[in-house]
Amino acid sequence: MLNLDRWQTGPALVVALGMVSSAIAPFTIPTSASAAPASSTVAQLFPPPGQYPSGQYPYTAQTIPAGTRIPVRYDGADKVVVAPNETSPLTLRVASNIRNTAGMMLVPAGSEIRGKLVPSGYGSRFVSETLILPGGAAYPINADSRVVTRIEEVNQTNGTAIATGAAVGAGAATILSGTTGRRRITFGKILAGAGAGALGGLLLGKRRKEVVVIYPRTDLTLTLNSGLALR
Repeated sequence: MLNLDRWQTGPALVVALGMVSSAIAPFTIPTSASAAPASSTVAQLFPPPGQYPSGQYPYTAQTIPAGTRIPVRYDGADKVVVAPNETSPLTLRVASNIRNTAGMMLVPAGSEIRGKLVPSGYGSRFVSETLILPGGAAYPINADSRVVTRIEEVNQTNGTAIATGAAVGAGAATILSGTTGRRRITFGKILAGAGAGALGGLLLGKRRKEVVVIYPRTDLTLTLNSGLALR
């Protein structure tokens, strides 16, 4: 498995490999027969700012291999709070540019990764569904995060602190609102998610007083489970 989590030490995550398979050209070779020589490829792929105002950059067909780690961020709040058995949709953004060894841009920072937070064991993890590049091109992406097991027991004194600066799942909002007495909690954002049946289940037993607290930038780094083909 290839671990390429180099984004913390520089502005770009470098995908380092020679050849994905015999059917796919090396990353450093243009895929088009009319493409410019390697010496001018970078200039073609990184045009001056404003040349492509719509954000539709000239991506080339490449495959990012399974095992690659993708740093992400969440722009909606500093943290996300969900109930332990709650499913909530969530849209993350790629935190650093992903390039190949020739410097070609594959996935720019700010690209969207749409997916959902799902229960996993006694915690939650993010499961990706779709990658959307700045120009609007969409690709299925099979990646997920580690399981986050940062469990907070909610009571009448800490509910407001847990909710402050958070995007909160519908189930977690029910838990937080029900354990703070007469004090009203103002949530930064309520995530769509659990239906009425699931919410009913959230209110049964000890789990009704616990939530999972997630810090996306540090907790939700994604790992590709299969190659990501960009065409």
